[in-house]
Amino acid sequence: MSLVPAVGVIGAGAVGQAVGGALVASGVAGQVLVASRTVDQAQALADDLDDMRAALGTQVRSGAAEVGELRACAAVVVAVRARFANTRSTDVRMAGAQANAPLIRDLAEQLAGYPGTVLVVTNPVDLMTRWFAEESGCARVFGIGSSLDSARYRLTLGRLLGVPAAAVSGRVIGEHGDTSVVCASTTLVNDQPVPVPLQQVRDELDRRPGRINTGIGRTRCGPAGAAVSALRLALGAEDGTTELCAPHAGDWCGIPVRFTGGDPVPFLPPLDSVEDRQLEASRSKLRAAYQAVRGVPLQPSPSGRN
Repeated sequence: MSLVPAVGVIGAGAVGQAVGGALVASGVAGQVLVASRTVDQAQALADDLDDMRAALGTQVRSGAAEVGELRACAAVVVAVRARFANTRSTDVRMAGAQANAPLIRDLAEQLAGYPGTVLVVTNPVDLMTRWFAEESGCARVFGIGSSLDSARYRLTLGRLLGVPAAAVSGRVIGEHGDTSVVCASTTLVNDQPVPVPLQQVRDELDRRPGRINTGIGRTRCGPAGAAVSALRLALGAEDGTTELCAPHAGDWCGIPVRFTGGDPVPFLPPLDSVEDRQLEASRSKLRAAYQAVRGVPLQPSPSGRN
């Protein structure tokens, strides 16, 4: 089946709404198709997005669809969220693992073998990305967590050093969560190495999502921006590199993925010894958490790096 220049969005909640709006405004695809728990929800968001199209004068059409109909899309963004109360004060993103896993498994079954690109936004995004990929058998599945972390890192470091975020070249890898790895050793500002105030950076990266959640209930615009940025690369609109959850040495975690003509090549960046140990700890945590979600015994850690 040939793919049409459309992007599907699964989930009409806060994040799905933001993703849909960003897609209409950006013009990444010619059409946005929305699937949700009910047809009424999907149609309501599609109508709202169509109003945006008319107001902005863009050509991006919107419509409601069933999940199975999204197979014809070039890409699908998974932004579903189960209804549950998150009472955690630490490791907050992991709270949704057991609640969201059945939703992701159901979607994976419905989209089994889908040939397009799947971007998972649902938290804990590293676990849900791997869960969807392994349950669906789809070849092009990524999670957007580390892309958002990297954007926040560049913004934060730019503010601390008094330079534009665009002047900062740096990334965050590993878990989208408490064990994320700031790649300070390879960070450049205006193409020059700089001393990174790591504690200040980490403090801001740790506090920022909580401030947003407290103020407006959910992070939404940042994840939407990360999704659209990744789609530009995955759909071949431009070449470049971004940090996405992808397979690495038998695990799934955030690492750079280089896209050329839409073709992805994940790779591990240069790390110093401290960052290397941090990444191993992050991978170990994600591995254990994923096995807990699956309900199977933890397997021995694979050796070596790719």
